[in-house]
Amino acid sequence: MSAELYHALGGETGIRRIVEAFYRRVAEDPILKPIFPEDLTETARKQFLFLTQFFGGPALYSAEFGAPMLRARHLRFPISPRRARRWLELMREAFAEAGIDPATTELAFLRLTKTAMHMVNIDDGEEEVPDAPRRRPRLDL
Repeated sequence: MSAELYHALGGETGIRRIVEAFYRRVAEDPILKPIFPEDLTETARKQFLFLTQFFGGPALYSAEFGAPMLRARHLRFPISPRRARRWLELMREAFAEAGIDPATTELAFLRLTKTAMHMVNIDDGEEEVPDAPRRRPRLDL
């Protein structure tokens, strides 16, 4: 990914605003809060590092943690299609609060939507991630 999107989002300052706005919402959200730690400080820091890299900025996440391997890192969390959609809703609100223009938001969400849906590992209505590998649920956005 080129650095163009990273710069359109406002670079480090813009990504930081998005992440802060997003985690304020997560802390109060009944759908997402249960799968996040009580203290979101480290989670937000990692998200900042990741989004910086994901949107074409410096490879901060990989420098500290190695390859992102997002699906593998998220398998232990029960992520349903409903939770993935809610994550996207809160992230879209965070983009708006951070003052990201609609065209740039849409460009970013082309990537974010695919990534969020790739994290899904349980069906809606399930509570826990099964121990045994299983099929991925069908996703109807």
